[in-house]
Amino acid sequence: MTDITETAGNLGHRAWLREWVESAPFRYTVLVIIFINAIILGLETSPGVMASVGDTLHLIDKIILWVFVVELVLRMYAHGLRFFLDPWGVFDFVIVTIALVPASEQFSVLRALRILRALRLISGVPRMRRVVEALLRAVPGIGSVAALLLLVFYVFSVIATKLFGEAFPQWFGTIGESMYSLFQIMTLESWSMGIVRPVMEQFPIAWAFFVPFIIVSSFTVLNLFIAIIVDSMQTLHADEEERTVEHLETVMDEDTRLVSNEIARLRAEIRELRSELGDRA
Repeated sequence: MTDITETAGNLGHRAWLREWVESAPFRYTVLVIIFINAIILGLETSPGVMASVGDTLHLIDKIILWVFVVELVLRMYAHGLRFFLDPWGVFDFVIVTIALVPASEQFSVLRALRILRALRLISGVPRMRRVVEALLRAVPGIGSVAALLLLVFYVFSVIATKLFGEAFPQWFGTIGESMYSLFQIMTLESWSMGIVRPVMEQFPIAWAFFVPFIIVSSFTVLNLFIAIIVDSMQTLHADEEERTVEHLETVMDEDTRLVSNEIARLRAEIRELRSELGDRA
């Protein structure tokens, strides 16, 4: 009996702790601390700031790190093994573990990854979270467009290498160099004066190759990425609206059921009162 009571008490403590760590004040406090920690990690890259207040920044960083450790332990205890089913929880666990690695030269790169914890701010801003969810949903479509773009690059790179490789080996000597040059042209970064016009001085009709490539890559294929992401965001928004409507219908059905039960109870009481009054009469 004592064991059952202790178990029930532990479950009650966990339920209370889980409700507390998921409350808005707790989450917003953690997000503010994450934001402050991100600023401190940025200030640590400035030699002038470190020369003046470096020790203070290191002390604040250590305090914040242990705050993160305590927060992580509380969440792990509150949620139990279900904590590791949450991707953000696993992400926090990895980042805090990396932050606890000793600051030696061998692990200095890992400690620099502490700034990744600032990405948790995404989970605290609903609009940013929806954007990330839309991007994740768009990954399959983006992969298809990326494969199409890679195919376009490969075809044009082979053609460019064969046409201009001998005259301009620095840009089109190999397929790899051609793909890099075409990537620069696709981004429209110094594509005309930097590459295309020098090529056209020796090959006057080279524009017939580069202009279609820009139209296909920059103005067509890349816009497909935007179209897929926009479609994904619209689908996500529609799904959220559908879930909201379903939730409201469920709540209304529940309220209707409660009202019906209350009316039925009142009717039963009225019948009983009438029956008692009839008996007395």
